[in-house]
Order: sequence, then C-alpha cells, then structure tokens
Amino acid sequence: MSDLLWQPAKDRIENANVTRFRRWVNDKHGLNLQSFTALYDWSVDDIEAFWPAIIEYTGLKAESWGERILIDGDKMPGAQFFPDARLNFAENLLVRDDDSDALVFWGEDKVKSRMSWAELNIAVSKFSQALRAEGVVKGDRVCGYMPNMSETVVAMLATATIGATWSSASPDFGVQGVVDRFGQIEPAIMITVDGYHYNGKQHDIREKVRDVVDRIDSLKKVVIVPYAFDGTNTTGIRGGISYDDFVAPFRTETIVFEQVEFNHPLYVMFSSGTTGKPKCIVHGTGGTLLKQVSEHVLHCDVAPGDRVFYFTTCGWMMWNWLMAGLAAGATLLLYDGSPFYPNGNILFDYADAERMTLFGTSAKYIDALAKADLKPRETHDLSSVRAMTSTGSPLAPESFDYVYRDIKNDIHLASISGGTDILGCFVLASPALPVKRGVIQTRALGVAVDVFD
Repeated sequence: MSDLLWQPAKDRIENANVTRFRRWVNDKHGLNLQSFTALYDWSVDDIEAFWPAIIEYTGLKAESWGERILIDGDKMPGAQFFPDARLNFAENLLVRDDDSDALVFWGEDKVKSRMSWAELNIAVSKFSQALRAEGVVKGDRVCGYMPNMSETVVAMLATATIGATWSSASPDFGVQGVVDRFGQIEPAIMITVDGYHYNGKQHDIREKVRDVVDRIDSLKKVVIVPYAFDGTNTTGIRGGISYDDFVAPFRTETIVFEQVEFNHPLYVMFSSGTTGKPKCIVHGTGGTLLKQVSEHVLHCDVAPGDRVFYFTTCGWMMWNWLMAGLAAGATLLLYDGSPFYPNGNILFDYADAERMTLFGTSAKYIDALAKADLKPRETHDLSSVRAMTSTGSPLAPESFDYVYRDIKNDIHLASISGGTDILGCFVLASPALPVKRGVIQTRALGVAVDVFD
C-alpha cells in the first residue's frame, strides 16, 4: 500500500486560505515565498512580522494593537506580545448579525435547535446585561457546568464582552471534580443544566448542582437551563434562577465590548488532576485569539459559511478551540451525548443533515468506528465534508487506512496535536500538502517545533 493517501487538487491548493495568505505576505513584504514550507520558515524566523500579518489578513479588531509587537522576546517566560494592545475576544467572534446559522445544536436525537447570528447577538446582549446587573466586572470569573450547547456559547461570549474570565466543566463530572476546579477560581456566577442526555437516557444532575453550590461560597447566582427535564425542582439550589428569568428583564441593546489587555485572562483551563488537584492554566485574550484564528483559517481552511464540528465536551480544550470558528464567519455545529447512540451513525447523520465541512473528532472515535465495522461511505453522502481532524492521541496508520477506505476517499485527513497548555496545536493540518499514512502533515505556523530523538 502506498504511503500517499491524499493529494489536494491543484485548484484546491490555489484557492486555499493559506495559499492566498502566502501570496498576500509576498506582496505585503516584498518576499518570494513559493511553498508552504517557505511560509512556515518565515513565520518562525520573523515572528514580529508574522503575527501582525495574521491580524491584518484576518481582519481582527482591537481598539488599538499598539506600536510594540514583542518585548523581552529573548525571555521564556517573560516575553510579551502586543503589550500596548486593547481588544475584546467576543467582539472578534461576533462577526456577523444576519439570519444565517451561527449555532446548530443536537442533543443526541432528543433535542435539536439552531440560532442565527442575529439571535446570537441578541442573546449575548441580554446575558451580558444580566451579568453586569449582578455586579460582574472585568476580572471576575463566570463558570459553566454545561453540555456543549448553544446557551454555553452565549454565556462564554457574554462573559468575554465584560472582560470577565470563563471556565467550564462537563455535566458528567462528579461533585468533587467540579469543586476542585471551580473552587480555586472563586466564580461569581455559574450556568448549568438540570440534566443531560447520554446513550438515550436522561441523567439528572440537580442534586450534584446543589452540592457544588453549597461548597463554593463565592457563587452569587446559579443560572439553570432546562435541558433534560423541564427545569423544575431547582428551588433548593442557592441563588438558583432559570435562564429565561435571568435574562427576562433586559431588552436588546448594543453590546458593550470591554477593551482589555492582550494578556488579560480569558479562559481558565485545568490540568487532568492525576497528581493531586487539577492545576489552573490561565490563557490570555490576545494570544488565544491569534493562535486559534490562525489554525482555523490557515491550517483548517475555514471560511465564512463553512460549518465546523468538533466532537467535544466543555471539559476539553477542543471546545474552546471550536469557539474560534465563529471568528472565521463559520457556523458551529454543536453536539452533546454519545457519538454512538443509537446505532453508531449519528455524527454522520449530522454531517449530512447540516452540510458539515469540517468533521473534528478523536483517534479513539475513529478506532471505535473501525472496530464496529461501520462503513459511512456506503450509508452516507458526506459530499460536504472537506476535512476530518483527529486528536486526543496519535492516529494509527490503520486508522488512516480506515478513513480513506470506509469513510471518504477524497478528504483532507489530519492528525493534529497540541494541548491544554497552549489551547491550540503544535502540529496539525495543511490543505496545501499531501496526506501520508500515519504522518502528521506540518508544524503550526508561528510555532518553532522540533522533534528530538
């Protein structure tokens, strides 16, 4: 079997965002970069030109980026990018305000909903006003004990509009796991659900929520989204209020985007907790935005109108990564539940129904599909799916074979790898390069990655 599994067509290479970016860089800087490899070399050799190029090319917004790009660049830690910048993360994700889909949500086969860009802007406006009315200000923490659903995205964006800091956990986490995480950051507000769906069953978390709230004294208000149940029987939760009641007093107003420093805390992530309590990992506003937008636009070829999916919970950094697809003008396809309920095909059903363009998943999922002898190529259309990314663990060579044999033969398959510590990738995809069996395509632009044996 040949190691070469996929070669992008010439027109696909020519029209890829990264090719257009390379040409733009050549014109802008008087260069003659003739390949992706040459672009990569430039991106790490001249980082003080590369990151401003990302900002300008992708149209990222800021009150000011400042004149200084990098200070103390020879220090690690200690280097600071854009030390004079003032920007807002949410402002750079709410890039549209029309009637097309911003968010589509499936909760297994039990719940389906969609939210337009106009509706998303309205929801963020109201939720941010409600947070401000509760006294939430820049630097405060808001947390989500939530499924990967539309209300979670709204709450995160509303938090970011204020310059407050967001952290999230999945509702399948136990009480101690949530307290170990959120208890360290002293959140003022938590948004949660009454339960969730998994493998066709309803899972009630109201008792867990009560226990969590009783053990985190800083919480002033707990916003409850009725999801698996009808939202009743939540009166015993201290500070509990339904999502609808929380936002009801507020009318749609122009969103106020608090302009914050480049390194102002945007997200608090956590280590795994395998060696004691999970340790906080704080990610700044500007670095998160630039890194993730560069990956979506240049490495994953995401463009306005694309429909981007990643199978993730809110306890995994890929949820945070997925959010940046909004900055590219893409629709986010959200899913909560088992990827195998009821018959192993639901994510491929989702792909066809919603014209998914990027199918993000894990090596474990692909291996499970192969072991179940599922052949989506025979049962689904999948004509809209241009790319599939896999992370979480190395993608085995046999899994590459399975994807091209049993899912789709003309697809850009990329094994990608990064981490919670950078909220992005070290190595990942390039739509302008071939795919070889068992091989990661490329290093991330702007990241000087080497392999040592």
